[in-house]
Amino acid sequence: MALATFRRSGAEVRTPVWFAAVDGKLYLFTAGESGKVKRLRHSARARIAPSDMRGAVRGEWWDVAARIATEPRVIERARTVLRAKYGWQMWLGDLFSRLTGRIRRRAWIEIEV
Repeated sequence: MALATFRRSGAEVRTPVWFAAVDGKLYLFTAGESGKVKRLRHSARARIAPSDMRGAVRGEWWDVAARIATEPRVIERARTVLRAKYGWQMWLGDLFSRLTGRIRRRAWIEIEV
């Protein structure tokens, strides 16, 4: 999936992301200091579109509202559905994030579709 967030100037920034869906919401994670997080703290405005692994858009863009999730139950739900979808790839990513200390700095994003 491609996620587009917006700078204060209104400029769109597109990024390919891993995501998992449950109950009409999409969940994803990113580095806590990433540009996506900074832009979403300023505005919940975002867009999503289906894409390939490299972010080449393969369908229509949809306007959505996104937020940084801070509630432990929402974060655990996001973690669970992402692990179910990505399996060993998520496990391996978690392992490297633990080894480098980045796992504690992750930001979890919830998107209302």
